[in-house]
Amino acid sequence: MFRLIIVGVLTIELIALNAIAQDPVSFNRDIRPILSDHCFRCHGPDEAQRQGGLRLDLQEFAFQVAESGHAAIVPGNVSASVLLQRVHATDPDEQMPPSEIGKPLKPAQVELLERWIKEGAKYEGHWAFIKPPRPTIPSPKSSERVENEIDRFLLANLESRGFSYAPEATREILLRRVTLDLTGLPPTPAEVNQFLADKSPDAYEKVVDRLLKSPRYGEQMAVQWLDLARYADSNGYQVDSSRFQWPWRDWVIEAFNQNMPYDQFTIEQLAGDLLPEANLAQKIATGFHRNHRLNGEGGIIAEEWRVETVIDRVETTGLTWLGLTFNCCRCHDHKYDPISQREFYSMFSYFNNIAESGTLQGESRNTDPTITVLTPEQETQLASLKDAVANSENELQALVGTLPQLVAEWEPGFREQLKTTVKAWTVLEPESVASPNGTVLTKQTDGSYLASGPNPSHDVYEIKASLAAGKWSGLLLECFTDPSLPHGSLGRFPNGNFVLSRVEAQITAPSLSAPLVAKFTRAVADYSQSGWDIQNTITQDSKKGWAVDGPTRIENRQAMFLNESVLTIPADAKISIRIIQESLGQHNIGRFRVSTSGLPLELVSLSELQLPESLKQTLSTPAEQRTEAQTKELHDYFQKNVDSPIRKAEAKVAESKKQLAGFQNSLPTVMVMQESPSPREAFVLVRGQYDQRGETVTASVPKVFPPLPADA
Repeated sequence: MFRLIIVGVLTIELIALNAIAQDPVSFNRDIRPILSDHCFRCHGPDEAQRQGGLRLDLQEFAFQVAESGHAAIVPGNVSASVLLQRVHATDPDEQMPPSEIGKPLKPAQVELLERWIKEGAKYEGHWAFIKPPRPTIPSPKSSERVENEIDRFLLANLESRGFSYAPEATREILLRRVTLDLTGLPPTPAEVNQFLADKSPDAYEKVVDRLLKSPRYGEQMAVQWLDLARYADSNGYQVDSSRFQWPWRDWVIEAFNQNMPYDQFTIEQLAGDLLPEANLAQKIATGFHRNHRLNGEGGIIAEEWRVETVIDRVETTGLTWLGLTFNCCRCHDHKYDPISQREFYSMFSYFNNIAESGTLQGESRNTDPTITVLTPEQETQLASLKDAVANSENELQALVGTLPQLVAEWEPGFREQLKTTVKAWTVLEPESVASPNGTVLTKQTDGSYLASGPNPSHDVYEIKASLAAGKWSGLLLECFTDPSLPHGSLGRFPNGNFVLSRVEAQITAPSLSAPLVAKFTRAVADYSQSGWDIQNTITQDSKKGWAVDGPTRIENRQAMFLNESVLTIPADAKISIRIIQESLGQHNIGRFRVSTSGLPLELVSLSELQLPESLKQTLSTPAEQRTEAQTKELHDYFQKNVDSPIRKAEAKVAESKKQLAGFQNSLPTVMVMQESPSPREAFVLVRGQYDQRGETVTASVPKVFPPLPADA
């Protein structure tokens, strides 16, 4: 459709050019291009470059009588117009344009200037702001295939050149053209056959209606708009990282498919967030002015780039909606369009109040302000996840009320266990310790194993051992320094560090129908490097893990991994353990030892069993004689350490919140406009520099446009 319009415009322009020789000379059509190309450099709007005090772009200056007593242009009087005298001069000191510029006027241009002055030297305002006169509709000799007034212009022009219409396109070609124009796609064979079979007089109109209803129509129409709006799926600087602005793109497509009126299309994109009770779609529409580049370069000045984004909005508004190049008047009054630098920054003031800088902090993401965009299905899923969180919290609250009863039932057995419990951990005696990647693992006198030989990028230490019948609750991993390791530290990386990704274990026995697979839900270490906490080992994220600042803290380390519940181990059981190191290249453990525990989960600690003296005192005091502080200490210990219904409910709450947070983080966002509570001051920026502030300006449109309403 746009291409058809362009064809029509070009044809009308050909008609206009053909008529120049007969029509009165037009300043905008014929004279302004000559003066702009040959004269305005020295006699135009730029005061700093102006020569001889002569300005030719405005009538009031061009007609003024100079100090010499003569005027450059005397309407109707060719011989008295100094402009023409200088154009015709042969003396290099008098001739205009000066020969050194290298832009002499052609005879046809001189003739146009003479005709123009002879006809009264009528100036015209900027062509874009002159209401075009309705042309006289021509009457071609033939009425062949004339269905509307545009056809009359086309046919009259063709006849003036001795031509007529080309033969009418075949129905197949006609269908192909309109389908490509309206959807950007060719018709399918089935659509061609359907159209050829339709002999009704409005068959073509039905095709157009069908295409206008197609979702592909909005996609095709949106293509040029997305270009004008500088839409992109990436930010534009350095690695050109990704952004998520597609909800705005989809809004544009839907606006075309809904046949949204152009005035509403404009209002919602420029100020949808400012409409009374703006809905989600209207806020998304304002993403038009968030399609600017986002800069994540190091060392940029935030205010400088913020100003650049506001200037980008002014320039894009001017180009997209007004068809004007606002770019020039950022630094000075416009040379061609009727916009001053001050008016540019008055427009700047409209877009200056959004709390956004256009800068990234090295991340591939949208920058605030943003809004979350949900599909109906996602809204349902979000509500369900929120309900799950609320329900799990209610269940936990109900169970917390039973805490005194649960503690009373647990306490007698716990006191009995304390009487018989002596040792928390038993060093494992492996039957084999190996690496599938060729690492040599040598047993040391203390039961630990030292790694040597090749240091692969990623490694797994596989341990197999017998496991005594009874209870099993978890593993203890001890990591030791060794003189053979880099810096005498704990890891095999050149700086002496290691990163443990995770630990896996499973137990087999003849009496078991399937292996007992450990599910480690609690990990505790005596030290974790910042950003590499021991908890990373139970998140199943291979890019994270546990590290220990090997280069700077050269000390033995230990970490325990507790199963979600205590397992009962039958006779003749075997345990297989895998120590996995895949987070960072060559960050493998240098020397280690593994121990197991069969204690109840609440009694397992990194070291030998040690209860606080205050807790021992509480346990030795009859329940009815305990102070409130003692009762609270016992209850807190129970909640933290005992595998009870309360602890399981707490885990359920944590899991439901994790799922909700994960879902919310995965939801798409779109960058939008949002006014700040307090408007920023705007200034004319000298030479367009962000830190060179001139006079203060307020929001207003250029004077060439109709004024805003008094109460706007």
